[in-house]
Amino acid sequence: MSFPVITRFAPSPTGSLHLGNARTAFFSHLWARKSAGRFILRIEDTDVDRSEDRYRDELMAQLRWLGMDWDEGPDIGGPSAPYSQAGRGELYRGLFAQLEANGRAYPCYCAAEELELSRKLQRMSGKPPRYAGTCRNLTSAQRSERGSRGLRPTLRFAVADNEVIEFTDVVHGPQRFASGVIGDFIIRRDNGTAAFFFCNAVDDSVMGVTQVLRGDDHLTNTPRQLMVLDALRLRRPGYGHVGLLVGADGAPLSKRHGSTSVHEFRQRGFLSAAMLNHLFHLGHASDVDGWLSPADMPAHFRPEHLGRAPARFDEAQLIHWQKECLQRMSAEQIRTWLGVDDSADFVDLVRHNVVLPEDAAPWVAVVRGELPPLGLDEQKLIAAAGPEFFAAAAAAFGQSGSDLKLLANILKERTGRKGADLFMPLRVALTGQAHGPELAPLLRLMPAETALRRLKSHAQNP
Repeated sequence: MSFPVITRFAPSPTGSLHLGNARTAFFSHLWARKSAGRFILRIEDTDVDRSEDRYRDELMAQLRWLGMDWDEGPDIGGPSAPYSQAGRGELYRGLFAQLEANGRAYPCYCAAEELELSRKLQRMSGKPPRYAGTCRNLTSAQRSERGSRGLRPTLRFAVADNEVIEFTDVVHGPQRFASGVIGDFIIRRDNGTAAFFFCNAVDDSVMGVTQVLRGDDHLTNTPRQLMVLDALRLRRPGYGHVGLLVGADGAPLSKRHGSTSVHEFRQRGFLSAAMLNHLFHLGHASDVDGWLSPADMPAHFRPEHLGRAPARFDEAQLIHWQKECLQRMSAEQIRTWLGVDDSADFVDLVRHNVVLPEDAAPWVAVVRGELPPLGLDEQKLIAAAGPEFFAAAAAAFGQSGSDLKLLANILKERTGRKGADLFMPLRVALTGQAHGPELAPLLRLMPAETALRRLKSHAQNP
C-alpha cells in the first residue's frame, strides 16, 4: 500500500530559477502528484542581505509557467504558515533556546579571520578543516567578557563525539557518517537569523514533509541536519539526492554553456511542455521514452529510477522536444506563440521550419516584406540561371499569376529547363533562400506585384 507523499521546493530568492533547481522542483512536484500527496512551496529568505521580493515573485511566476502548482505556499497559506522563513523567527528562537538549555548549542565569538587561519593550519597539517571547538567550553565569565567588547556571537551546534549518523537515501542507498569528522557548525548567524543547516531541516520536519529531493551536493549536509532534528526530537523526513545538472562538457551548468535559467529559455520562446519533457528525461529513467503530455507525467514518474550520475543538459535535445511540441499545437496556438497576424495557411506552412518565434521572421519577410541580401550560394544559383531565365519567368508570371504549376509549365516550354534547374533559381528569386517551406503555397500567399517585382529584379544584367 502506498501512502500520500508530501514534498517541497524551498528556493532562496537570490536570483532567477536555475534549470537544475527547476528540475528538482519538477521531480518533487511529480512525486507528490503521483501519490495524490501534497507539494509545498517554501521561500528560504533568512539571508536578508541577498534575498529580494522581485526574485521571489519571478520564481513563482516561472514555476506557474512550467505548470507546477502548490498546495501550501507564501501566496495561498496553509497549516504551517508562514511559508517565508523570514517570518518564522519566533519558532527558531524557541528551538535555539531549547538546544542551549540541553547543552547542544553554544555561542561562538570567533572572528572570520580566526576561523580561516585555523582551517589553513589544519589543511597544512593534512587534516580536514573543521571547527576546533575554541568557544565550546567558555565559562559564563569568559562569554560575558567577550560580549562586553561588542562581539556578536554565532550559535554553534555541539556535535556529539563518536556518534554514527545513518539514513537510507532514495537515490544513493544506505549512508553512514561518523560525527567525529564533522565538527561543530553554525545554526544561527551573528545577526540572529537562522542558518541553512538549521531552518531547512526544522521546517521540513514541522511542515510534515515526508520526502526531500535535492541535488547531491547536499548529501554531506544531511548528517548535520539529522543531528539537529534528533537533538530536538523532531521527526526525520526521507532524503533523496539526485545527480547535478551539467553541460555537454560535463562541467556544472553555468553561463558559459549559454542560457541557464527558466526565464531565459522562456524569453527565447521555448514552450513549457517542451522544457518539461526534457527535464523529465534528465537523470530519470521512465517507462516511456517518447513525448508525454504534462498531465500524464506523474503516472510515469519513477522515483526509484532517479539517477546518481550527473545529468547532461543538451539544448539540441530541448530543440527536439520543442519540435515535438509544435507538431501537437493548433494553428491558432502557434500563431499566438509566434505573435503574428498571418493566416492559418501561413502558420501551417512555416510550422515545420521554425523552432523559436524568431525563426518565423524570414518567412514573414518572404510573404509580405523585403528580402535580405542573397547569400553566396544563392547568388551563384541566380548567376547560373542568367537574366534571360528571369525575364522569361516574369513574362510567364503575367500569364500564370500565383499558380506555380502553371508558371513552371510555361517556363519549361520557353527555356527548356526542368526539375531543380528550373525550381531552384525560381525559389531563390522569390524567397531569397534555397530551402524552406513549399514554394507553391508561399507564392499564393505573397502579393502578385511582390512576386513579379522579385522576378524582374533578376532579369537585368548586373
